[in-house]
Amino acid sequence: MPTSNTSLTHQTATTTPQTPTTPDRRRADLILFMVIAFAVSWASWGGAMAIGGPATGGEPAYTPFLLGAFGPLIGALVIRVRRRRRGEPVPPHAVRYRPAALPWALLLMVLASAAVLAAAVIGNAAGGPAPSWTDAKEVMNGMGGPAAFLVSMIVSGPLSEEPGWRGTAYPRMRATMGLFTVTLILGVVWAVWHLPLFFIDGTVQHDLGLATPGGVLFAAGNIPMAMLVTCAYQRAGVVASIAVHFAVNTTMILLGVDTPVTQALIMGMQLILVALLLVTHRSAAGPAAPGTPAPAPRAGDPARV
Repeated sequence: MPTSNTSLTHQTATTTPQTPTTPDRRRADLILFMVIAFAVSWASWGGAMAIGGPATGGEPAYTPFLLGAFGPLIGALVIRVRRRRRGEPVPPHAVRYRPAALPWALLLMVLASAAVLAAAVIGNAAGGPAPSWTDAKEVMNGMGGPAAFLVSMIVSGPLSEEPGWRGTAYPRMRATMGLFTVTLILGVVWAVWHLPLFFIDGTVQHDLGLATPGGVLFAAGNIPMAMLVTCAYQRAGVVASIAVHFAVNTTMILLGVDTPVTQALIMGMQLILVALLLVTHRSAAGPAAPGTPAPAPRAGDPARV
């Protein structure tokens, strides 16, 4: 007896696997990125804790400690390879690299460093330690000199993290969330990701202590920091977020920021800078129509994670 077209259609619909939609793939990529970032980092930092001793140059714990910083970058590379193999375009909210945006990256780097310096000066006026160039030179010499210090500061942190948190996680989260929600969640995730560092001797987090005002403020400070580097990413892509991350970390290390008052002032200065960047960005771009979707990336755009 001939099978009707209706039956064939029904059989096909029930036996043919469904192709994942773009939102499904975006969500799967985001979950995979987070798993890789945390697994690589926490496993490496767990190794450093197991080895024991300070995580400083020349010590056995230094290698796994340094490897742990690259968890977000490794996750970003895996997601990028997966996306390109599937032949998918970059996420609509990803910001492509543009040479014309480099001046923005430099300006934002200076502003981010100035915000930390201003907080340190105000903190000194409130009774905190005074910024000291002598102490800054001692820090650089302790890490092998100015060149080695700068390379370490840009590799371990900005370069190893920003292609992941901003270049990979942010665009995929932004597709279904507002800007404030994304930065808030990423700030909390970022704080949790740093948690093992409180248990590794020789780290800034270990010196602060987990259950101390300084440790709590470090964790809370990930949120305004996430907002600031996200604003930089929106202006000029990953290069700008790397520059801002580098500027903040380097200035804080050189100034020896470790008092709760100064940490709180840095958070406040960063929030003020974020507000200024958002206001100027919206003023330059003009008001967007409600519900206007983000422009799709063009075929000729350079590849992004």
